[in-house]
Amino acid sequence: MAESTQHLTPSATQGTPAPRQGSWIKTAMMVTGLAVAMLATNAIAAWPRNPVAALVIGPILATAMICLYLWTGRRVERRKVEEFPSHHGVRHLLLGMGIGVLMSGATVGILALFGAYTITGWGSIAGMLAVAGMMCAIAVSEEVFFRGVVFRLLRGRWGTGLALAVSAIIFGLVHLVNPDASLWGAFAIMIEAGIMLGAAFLATGSLWLAVGVHFGWNFATTGLFGSVTSGSEARDSLVTAVTSGPDWLTGGSFGPEASIIAILVCSIATVLFLAMARRRGRLALRRR
Repeated sequence: MAESTQHLTPSATQGTPAPRQGSWIKTAMMVTGLAVAMLATNAIAAWPRNPVAALVIGPILATAMICLYLWTGRRVERRKVEEFPSHHGVRHLLLGMGIGVLMSGATVGILALFGAYTITGWGSIAGMLAVAGMMCAIAVSEEVFFRGVVFRLLRGRWGTGLALAVSAIIFGLVHLVNPDASLWGAFAIMIEAGIMLGAAFLATGSLWLAVGVHFGWNFATTGLFGSVTSGSEARDSLVTAVTSGPDWLTGGSFGPEASIIAILVCSIATVLFLAMARRRGRLALRRR
């Protein structure tokens, strides 16, 4: 992984300069437009239950969101957009998916060791595929907005540390609108996803790894292991399972993401991503 990205020179390394005074309105309109696009993408992606429809609609929405991001970067911000490089993009995406599935599997596996997670039977392959299509669009749209827009602009203005913290807080608070959401669940999302995915972006300098991690976690947690993500409604999955035990361990109705186990597992990944970013000199912001 380290060798595959050493020749990239993305804007995540350099940061995006703070907008000049005359461009604030344009920047605000861009942020608002991409926020609306993200919310619309997520709403549409969650609608189809048919696996064929989901596997068609999800990637189309994801592609449209990436194209919109590239267009706004080039035409609105007037910059070279480097957050979706073609070089090593597939490798980073697949690697991120593997990391996401591994972290979800580790979390569920530890819960099973504590007797808090039990598989009760087989579920639905069709349901699993429908989840894959939905999560494809959601992972892309949220990474484009929260890491590609919010984190990147904040970093260009105030630096890496504050950008990580503020973008993570916003990411967590947005999840309060989900069914069965809770303040603890939002806090857990801030720590285990908001900061971790920002660190993944920093580690590679592109959004492909962050998108892959986001997708892998969501898909495995919901589509493979039959749990819910971020308090969202339950979906058909490859297996059916039940969780039992205290909410601090299982995450309760919010799902494993509100479990202390998930926070610990994802925090390990965050430390590794940040260490990688530091080794490559991507933690310090170099203004252009």
